Amino acid sequence: METIIGFLNNIFWGYILIYGLLAVGLFFTIKLKFIQFIHFKEMFKSVFDKDETDESGISPFQALTISLASRVGTGNLAGVAVALYLGGAGAIFWMWIVALVGMATAYAESTLAQLYKIKDENDQYRGGPAFYIAKGLKSPFLAVIFCISLILAFGLVFNAVQANSIAGAVGTAFNIDKMYVGYAIAALTALVIFAGIKGIAKIAEIVVPFMAIIYLLLAVYTMIVNYELVPSVIATIIKSAFGLQEAAGGVAGGILAAILNGVKRGLFSNEAGMGSAPNIAAVATPTPHHPSSQGFVQALGVFIDTILICTATAVMILLAGVLEPGSGIKGIELTQQALSVHIGEAGVYFIAIAILFFAFTSIIGNYAYAENALTYLGLGNKFGINLLRIATISMVIWGSYEKVQTVFDAADASMGLMATINLIAIVLLSGTVVKLTKDYLEQREKGLEPTFEAKKFPELKDKIDTSIWKK
Repeated sequence: METIIGFLNNIFWGYILIYGLLAVGLFFTIKLKFIQFIHFKEMFKSVFDKDETDESGISPFQALTISLASRVGTGNLAGVAVALYLGGAGAIFWMWIVALVGMATAYAESTLAQLYKIKDENDQYRGGPAFYIAKGLKSPFLAVIFCISLILAFGLVFNAVQANSIAGAVGTAFNIDKMYVGYAIAALTALVIFAGIKGIAKIAEIVVPFMAIIYLLLAVYTMIVNYELVPSVIATIIKSAFGLQEAAGGVAGGILAAILNGVKRGLFSNEAGMGSAPNIAAVATPTPHHPSSQGFVQALGVFIDTILICTATAVMILLAGVLEPGSGIKGIELTQQALSVHIGEAGVYFIAIAILFFAFTSIIGNYAYAENALTYLGLGNKFGINLLRIATISMVIWGSYEKVQTVFDAADASMGLMATINLIAIVLLSGTVVKLTKDYLEQREKGLEPTFEAKKFPELKDKIDTSIWKK
């Protein structure tokens, strides 16, 4: 079993996704005429325009914070440090590149999720890749495989990984037994997820901005204190990205190590193209009332996750001067060392608290995705959802003290499978994305508030729920 899982992960993460996600990002960047750059301000308008949330959905801001809850996790703290250690400072440049092209992918998949969403038996919006795979591509079998893979990876195993990170960091920093930490996290998780998607949204819209702002402010503080070093750090990142300078770190050395580690960690962190964030994008009531507006919202999520938060971690490590190739100190230890240089012993406690917030919000964000996938499988009734909640809480407790690598590797393989299916789907449905985008932007250019009218898209007549789009 370990051999099979290892082979699958090598295929998915060594070949298909590393190149596939980048290629699809470039494909949509060109096909949508560099939409993430030219219409960058539209992302903020779609998040902060007047709230038109109805009882069936959540607000665009809540959808953004839930997707950020899942995206911003231990990878932003530990994953960036690993990328620096293995790929050198240049890895950060390639992390930026994969995020910038990934914004177009995130736009495309979330636009499609909005278009194909439905209302469940509780009159609540549901949607995601499974729905546009089944309806847009007429491939319900692949949709089922996608859902099962997502539930296994995001709903269960990855939540055990996040719980393990919390228990390790908080337990070590405050000398608390991991089991007690696990039970406390499980209790908090239960309080939130048993409140449903809207309960998760209410928590996320408060906690996620708070944790992100505090973390970014600390990074700004370190740059102000070390302002004379900032230009050289930026120069090092850019030069080492192209092999023009032997950068700190990079035990494997060279430009290839920088590219591979930057791309891989960037993809793991921002999830663009994975098919995860569209599950919550579909639950939102878009503002303006057009599928493309939620695409802009989720493109912004990629920007915040990687360009802002991952960069904050990288800058704090590089300014601290603690990155030493061959030292063996990487991951969360490296980030803790850097913070200790900047703010003393408090750095260890700060990282523990940051992991607590980052990882806990990832747990509730991941659960929200799994609940959506469960709905597509026809198990979104009270019994099915409560069973998923109990399973999620059990994995949090288990993950807090147990770490079985084979199980985690299996989750990576599941995520690789769902991402591969999603990438194929959004490329095949790219014509619809282009037409929706053109419709949205033409209305903006005319000074109108973009509104989706199903009659303009007769080819979608039997594929979408047109009643949802009657404003």
